[in-house]
Order: sequence, then structure tokens, then C-alpha cells
Amino acid sequence: MFRGTHQHSMDSKGRLNVPARFREWLEVQCRGQLVVTIDKDRCLVAYPLPHWEEIERKLAQLPSADPAVRKFQRLFVGHAEELGLDAQGRVLISPTLRRFASLEKNVVLVGQVHKFEIWDQGLWNLRQEEWLASMDEDFTHLGDLVL
Repeated sequence: MFRGTHQHSMDSKGRLNVPARFREWLEVQCRGQLVVTIDKDRCLVAYPLPHWEEIERKLAQLPSADPAVRKFQRLFVGHAEELGLDAQGRVLISPTLRRFASLEKNVVLVGQVHKFEIWDQGLWNLRQEEWLASMDEDFTHLGDLVL
């Protein structure tokens, strides 16, 4: 579904080109509708609308009296925005979401199978180097999953 790392430029209005491979799948599976929200790593996460709706169903079943659940819902669902691809295959990222993820011009889209992340290119490069440096100790518990 969504794989690979794609570098793109976002224009001053916040319009971002979605990679052609992603667009094709989104058009077929959900008529270009997706939901974008925040992530704790200071990037944005884009879900095809049907996947997002499944997440919302699961979140609705969690105990609302639990303070951690409420906090998560406030952040994750509270920042969620439904977006559609325009005729040029772009999405319009709101100023609020752009500010949260420090998105300006150079952006990286990172496929994550059922979703994709939207990163500021500078932050992506920094985090990628950090993750590579800590790879041995962080991934040992994954065993056979890591090739």
C-alpha cells in the first residue's frame, strides 16, 4: 500500500503533492479521501478514510473515564482533519497542522503500509540519523521480523 520515502515541496498555501503511487491507491480505495492528524514524533499521519473510520470505532469503545484515553482522543482525534485530493493530486494542509509539524517548504512523505507520515525534511533527516544510530539496541526484541 504505502511504502517508500518521497521528497516533495509544499507551496506557501500549504498544498502538498501526494506521490502518484499513493494517489492511485487513494482514488481507487476511498475516492481520494483521507484524514490527517498529529503524531507524538512531531510529524503528521495520513490515513485513508476507511482506515481512519476503523480507528474511530476502536477509540469509541475505550473507557472515556480513563484520563489517558481522554488525553489521547483530545490530541489524536481533536487534531484530525478530513482532506480530499484536488484535481492535481494535492492535499491542503491547514496552518494548524503545518505549525504542529513545522512544515514549510521541503517535506518528506514516508509510507507506513496502511498510512503515511508527513515530515519536515530537516526533522526527518535528524530523526532518521538518531534511529539508525540506536538501531541495534532498539530492534533486538523484534527478532525474526528484522531482516
